[in-house]
Amino acid sequence: MSTRTVDAVVVGAGFAGLYALHRLRGLGLDVQVYEAGSDVGGTWYWNRYPGARCDIESIYYSYSFDDDLAREWEWSEKYAAQPEILRYLEHVADRFDLRRDIAFETRVSSLRFDEPTGRWTVTTEDGVQVEATYVVLGVGLLSSANLPDIPGRDDFAGPVLHTGRWPHEPVDFSGLRVGVIGTGSSGIQTIPIVAQQAAHLTVFQRTPNFSLPAHNHTPDPEHIADLKARYPEVREQVRTSSYGILLDPPTQSALEVSEEERIATYRERWAEGTLTGILQAYNDLVRNQESNDTAADFVRERIVELVDDPQTAQDLTPRGYAFGTKRPCLDTGYYATFNREDVELVNLRRTPIERITASGVRTSEAEYPLDMLIFATGYDAMTGPLLALDIVGRGGRSLREAWAEGPRSYLGISVAGFPNLFTVTGPGSPSALSNAVVSIEQHVEWLSDLIAHLRATGRTLVEADEVAEKEWTDHVQAAGNATLYPQTDSWYMGANIPGKPRVFLPYIGGVGAYRAHCDDLAARGYPGLLLR
Repeated sequence: MSTRTVDAVVVGAGFAGLYALHRLRGLGLDVQVYEAGSDVGGTWYWNRYPGARCDIESIYYSYSFDDDLAREWEWSEKYAAQPEILRYLEHVADRFDLRRDIAFETRVSSLRFDEPTGRWTVTTEDGVQVEATYVVLGVGLLSSANLPDIPGRDDFAGPVLHTGRWPHEPVDFSGLRVGVIGTGSSGIQTIPIVAQQAAHLTVFQRTPNFSLPAHNHTPDPEHIADLKARYPEVREQVRTSSYGILLDPPTQSALEVSEEERIATYRERWAEGTLTGILQAYNDLVRNQESNDTAADFVRERIVELVDDPQTAQDLTPRGYAFGTKRPCLDTGYYATFNREDVELVNLRRTPIERITASGVRTSEAEYPLDMLIFATGYDAMTGPLLALDIVGRGGRSLREAWAEGPRSYLGISVAGFPNLFTVTGPGSPSALSNAVVSIEQHVEWLSDLIAHLRATGRTLVEADEVAEKEWTDHVQAAGNATLYPQTDSWYMGANIPGKPRVFLPYIGGVGAYRAHCDDLAARGYPGLLLR
């Protein structure tokens, strides 16, 4: 059987894969997309757990490349829930007729670069092979579910669920004793919903997280109309901002104002219900521990006010790391959930899990009988989805070997030794520290312009120069080390995965500054890339 040859293979049909298909098709390329799910959506296809929703305002957490699309789509909530985000991506697929180039329920197992032909051989799990000149990996930042290796994990007799791989059919918690392990973002969104149905909910928490009230609501029609009326201006502001959202950059240190003024500002930001409101109230909260303490203490005081039982309040209060250095969460009624008599918090710092049994979870202090167990234990972030693909580049060297001591890339998009392979919002780009959709659009537009340049100039291969790759990777780490982030064990540092190299994964230089740097490189003929 002959192997089909295409211009480009795109892996993933979420925000990144759909836009990559649209842009590359616009260049006249023959594109094949592979998607493991049965339809489009990517992360929002899989993440169907109760309470799943975006924590960036929906009007900004959506495509901006098409003015009509942006103006016509109406979001029902400030922070849209998973079903609505999925409907939006389905609408985009319909609007631009994208499904005809997508193979669903098809998982890519390996990618091999062939030096004599300069093409990639892409093999799926069912044995189908396609050769492609270009490969675009739109596999997502948080798509490789982390299931911790707890003794007895496979012994539990009841249903076991993971928030990142939730069933497509509704899950009924009525009358059940449910256990949730994990209190990161997915746990904080899930727990209040489960508590409303379950007979009893036991939450197993290792590290409490900072969470802020979302104050979710129906968008104000006048506000939305104003944004849409000046859409080009708003889009430019978002694309050149630090985080990919509308934000007035702070100009003062938290230590330059009085305590009264500072607390008043924090209260105002708390009431706004935004992810970055408090964190961006002052310009040194991620760099100066003393300044950060003022924000952290403010949030800790709010937690104590919201939780009735003093011990539970203390157990839910984060300590020992700086506010913001683990991704803060937005919640709806999370802390108040622990005021219910049928909800119990187990502090695993004090009484760690010894094993999971057939009938529940046993800690060093007690055994908790359960009918259902939910793992809200997050993801092998950023590198996990890429390394799962078994990618082998020039000279037979695998990406896993190249990244054995941590990811190395140029701009988070190209890796030395892996020609014509592009990682959308890969490690070393703003990615996880930004509005992902804005960063996805920037990467897809930049790489598609690069491909157009290659074709126009008769070049066939492009890859990162090793020296430029090292300089960029060192710059990413230096920028991270100038902040408080590396002092915290977080998934930003890969610390949630045993054995994972401890490096700062995203680039903290800001969305706008990063975009300007990339645009400058393109204008100068792409220095740092080898075009052959």
